[in-house]
Amino acid sequence: MKILFTGGGSGGHFYPIIAVAEKLNKIIEREKIANVEFYYMATDPYNERILYDNKITFKPVTAGKMRAYFSIQNFFDLFKTAWGVIKAVFQIFVMYPDVIFGKGGFPSFPVLVAARIFRIPVVIHESDSVPGRVNAWAGKFAQKIAISYPEAAQYFPSGRTALTGNPIREEVLAPSGKDPFKVFGFDPNIPVLLVLGGSQGSQNINSQMETLAPHLVEKYQIIHQTGEANISEVQKTVRGLLSGNPNESRYRIYAYMDSETMKLCAEAASLVVSRAGSAIFEIAAWGVPAIIIPIANHVGDHQRKNAFAYARAGGAVVIEESNLGPNILMSEIDNLMQDENKRKAISDSARAFARTDAAEKIAEQIVAVLMRHKV
Repeated sequence: MKILFTGGGSGGHFYPIIAVAEKLNKIIEREKIANVEFYYMATDPYNERILYDNKITFKPVTAGKMRAYFSIQNFFDLFKTAWGVIKAVFQIFVMYPDVIFGKGGFPSFPVLVAARIFRIPVVIHESDSVPGRVNAWAGKFAQKIAISYPEAAQYFPSGRTALTGNPIREEVLAPSGKDPFKVFGFDPNIPVLLVLGGSQGSQNINSQMETLAPHLVEKYQIIHQTGEANISEVQKTVRGLLSGNPNESRYRIYAYMDSETMKLCAEAASLVVSRAGSAIFEIAAWGVPAIIIPIANHVGDHQRKNAFAYARAGGAVVIEESNLGPNILMSEIDNLMQDENKRKAISDSARAFARTDAAEKIAEQIVAVLMRHKV
């Protein structure tokens, strides 16, 4: 028996797939289901080590982006996608998986076209409050549709759609077992602010933090994830501004944080400042109050809609990027840091939103479809 995963080449697609694969491995072992093989089809493997650790074989697929704006690349990518569909049809015919789990994104389109041609059962998951174009299309024929936000339900058939939340890997959810304040050399009596710009970092958030650094270290300890491309500039600016400041050691800068470091950060943090991508679900699972700053003019306005959906659930305060400035950001940070009752209420709402059993629920549905297909 074969299960094929497919999705866009970002962490927001890849890591939920891994979370589902982890649960599938456990269910397969528990139920003693023999000879099940996992495959992942995308434009790149994203993280080959994690694929190997979860016994997933990578299969490359060709796909072009479907941009919502005018670009000459749209013309050429039509041919790239068409070629990708042809290749995917041959690859799927040879592999012939019993069920396909799709996370959306342009790399999944050729795979799902092939699935449609061969009538292979499909299960999809939508991470955003408004579905992307591939998942909106795939929802018309997918046997099961899992969604992260209740707002997404209106875009899919009600009889086949379930609110599961977003799959989160076990290593992100499990306690670290360490004292994060000792690890970072922080004072446990001073609040910690965690700033996340997403996997690529956020130049706008970085700029605000550079301006606020001298003010922030007077009251808080800061862990700032800048993104690989931005760390040199941010380090140079922040270190220059804090040079000679007795609280300089309170400001820690990282380009990227692995799962263990991120978990320690979450355990130490009193408040998070973050973008509105898939990090929302990890922040919710940690139960850390958040200030969410969605990317302006993001594709389909997904980040803004995600941010306000999370805010309506009580898990965060939203600052739109058009309103973002150092004074507004500092004011919101101070308001939350100084109001323990409000942080507690937000924390409780965040945990209720998280639905940390999402990966297991989706894995169970995949197994159910798998077994029906084999009968």
